[in-house]
Amino acid sequence: MTGPFYDDLAATYHLMFADWDASMAYQASALGDVIGPGRVLDCACGIGTQAIGLALRGHEVVGTDLSPVAAARASQEASQRGVRVLTAAADMRALPFRDGEFDVVLAADNALPHLLTPEDVLAALREMRRVLRPGGRLVLTVRDYDAVLADRPLATSPQVGPGRVVTFQLWHWDGDHYDLEHFQLHEGESWRAEVRRTTYWAITRAELTGLVERAGFDYSEWPLTAYYQPVLRATKG
Repeated sequence: MTGPFYDDLAATYHLMFADWDASMAYQASALGDVIGPGRVLDCACGIGTQAIGLALRGHEVVGTDLSPVAAARASQEASQRGVRVLTAAADMRALPFRDGEFDVVLAADNALPHLLTPEDVLAALREMRRVLRPGGRLVLTVRDYDAVLADRPLATSPQVGPGRVVTFQLWHWDGDHYDLEHFQLHEGESWRAEVRRTTYWAITRAELTGLVERAGFDYSEWPLTAYYQPVLRATKG
């Protein structure tokens, strides 16, 4: 369900941003101090929002994503901006790399909560740890689900992107999971609606921290950053 969702969204994902290139630059800047130096695996790269921004700041970045369509677009968009981001389609629970290949593994923009059970999240975190060198860093960003669960919103506010494309979401709750309907309205002679559906686990900070520790990371924290989502950083001993 998640892969086809992003396959279908890949061509218009950038229309969620008023200025996608500006958002790349902001996100890379906000994450830069947390990520630090070294070779980076963005294991949920999508169309390249974080990976391209980091590459433009001088990082060596490899990208993988469950969606082959999104991963291919990320590589193409990077090349058009004069940087190299090698990408491949891969499930974060089975990464196609040798042990210890990376200094940093990044999964940003609420990617991890597409995994709906503790067992699946643990499988992904153990793979991320496996491909990190000793002393390597894990960086995750997720929605602030502690706050979200207090209110259980039913929708997000509309965002207007290039070409007056309007994006918003409707959320349907079932315990601590929610089905998301993602709407994009395209202006023309008449409005055209695209609707895509996927599911998330509203995982709390305590739950995610506990799973990171169970996966074998030695140290984890939630540093204050300028990033638009809470950031968890952990270290492989």
